[in-house]
Formats: sequence, C-alpha cells, structure tokens
Amino acid sequence: MTVLLDANTRCVVFGITGKEGSRATKEMIEYGTQVSCGITPGKGGTEIEVKKVFDSLSEALAFDPKINAAVLYVPPLMTLDAATEAIVHNISLVVIITENVPIKDSCKILAMAKEHNCRVIGPSSVGIITVGKAKIGSIASNREKKAFTPGRVGIISKSGGLCSETAALLSRQALGQSTVIGIGGDALIGTTIADALLLFETDDDTDVIVIIGEIGGMYEEQAAELIKQRKITKPVIALVCGRFAESIPRELAFGHAGAIIENNTGTSENKKKALADAGAIIARYHHEIPDLVNRELVRIKAKRE
Repeated sequence: MTVLLDANTRCVVFGITGKEGSRATKEMIEYGTQVSCGITPGKGGTEIEVKKVFDSLSEALAFDPKINAAVLYVPPLMTLDAATEAIVHNISLVVIITENVPIKDSCKILAMAKEHNCRVIGPSSVGIITVGKAKIGSIASNREKKAFTPGRVGIISKSGGLCSETAALLSRQALGQSTVIGIGGDALIGTTIADALLLFETDDDTDVIVIIGEIGGMYEEQAAELIKQRKITKPVIALVCGRFAESIPRELAFGHAGAIIENNTGTSENKKKALADAGAIIARYHHEIPDLVNRELVRIKAKRE
C-alpha cells in the first residue's frame, strides 16, 4: 500500500514548457513517475522530454483517458483556471506547486475540490514522494534525491526544505521513509496535517509519522485533536518550528504565508503543548528526531515479536 502515489498514478503537468515545469518533468520521469503528457495553452503539438504537449486537459484526456493526477507549474493568476480544469474533469489528485496564489482563488479551488471529491496538495507545495517508487512535484530534486531512502517513516511538512532535511537526517541513521508529503505553508491549503495523518494511519508501509509544523494557523492543533481522539494510533513525532520568529518584532515577517499569530493563538508553545497533551512525542530540536523515531521503531518491533 502507498500514500497518494502508486504504480497506477498517471500524471499530467500543467505548465510543462516553463523552466520549472520542464525541469520537474524530467526529474519525475527519471524517478519512475508515469508522466503522461503536459499542458501549455498555445504550445500544443510540441514535445518536452518526449512527452506530448496539449493546449487543454480535454485534449490530454482524449490522448490518455487514464490520467488521474495533475501537478501545476503555472503563474499564480492562472492557478485557479488550471485547477478548475483539473477538478471538473475529475482528476482525483491535484498538486499545486505555485506560490503566491491569491487567497480568494485558493478558497474557490478548495471548495470546488470538496464538491468533486478531489485531493488537493498545496498551494505552495514542494510535492509528494513515495520513496523509491514515484514522485510528483519538485521534491527530491536530482541534487537532493539521495537524501530519501526507502523505509517505514512517513513525513508531513509545511516546508519543502525541511522535507529534504528531515529525510536526510533520518537516512543518515538508516531510517528510511515510506512517503513524504509537502503540504505547503499557505494560510489555506488543501490537505492539512490532520488529513495527512489519516492517510498514514491506514498505510501498511508506515510505522511512525513525523510532523514538521510551524507557528501560525491551527493545523497542528487539529492534528492534536485527532491523536487525542485515538483516530491516530501510530506513534507521532512532532517538531514545531518558529520559536525564533516569535521573539522578533511583529513588524518583521519570517516564515510562510500561513505563519500568522493572532490573539496569542498559533504560537509554537501552544502547538507543542496541544500535541504533547494529545500523546505526540515532541522533538525540541531537529537533530533529536532520528533517536525518537528509532526508539518507537524498536518498541514496535519488540511488540510484534
């Protein structure tokens, strides 16, 4: 079993002819992802990485009716149109890499996705990877892919950089990963930490889950509530970043668009307390994660024996 990606995932790349879209397409193909084709209005009839380019998703689906995933490398003001096209054509997984998507457009995308039972990752996602099998997006680029090794640890991170850093940290201790999900750091995102936890809970290939959170919003508190309700029974290791950002004057802004603290809610301490009270294991520092993960894996192995 895998989370989100498997051998039957066939992906279409919106914005395939752009610099980032073409580079990501090449890397996805090299990693083993079934990239079917791409879409760039006005560029239909051309090819990128020996993949056909179409002007619309309708044309792409006529070429390959088995397309079931889309990744978006389009400008912010074109993201709504591209996501709408994918969602109304019943693409089940839409990964939005684009940053700076207007909030009103994100609202429309997420409402539409809910109506059509579509799984949205992002906006501002680095992508997702089922290690050793397939990836969608810019995650595990060629210079970073050695950081990811197959194993039984799932990772959920708002930060694209910390997806790779955490995988590398674990891999150096021979602790491989099952799936890594970069959910994105915008104020509004499709798949939240809680949603990703539920995916890992039912994944037979994942034994321990690592959450990399940050200040702002309520996504970590929502995850804590799931753990508290015992809807998540697998061990959860959580690191909440942002203590430094809280110590500087408010007129200076650090972090993602979603790293907003209002009325003293969304602070790192509040998030850590909520997660710890629910039963998650809190890492004070990033380098502590491998030891905490290993301890839980040893405990699980002993229990099975």
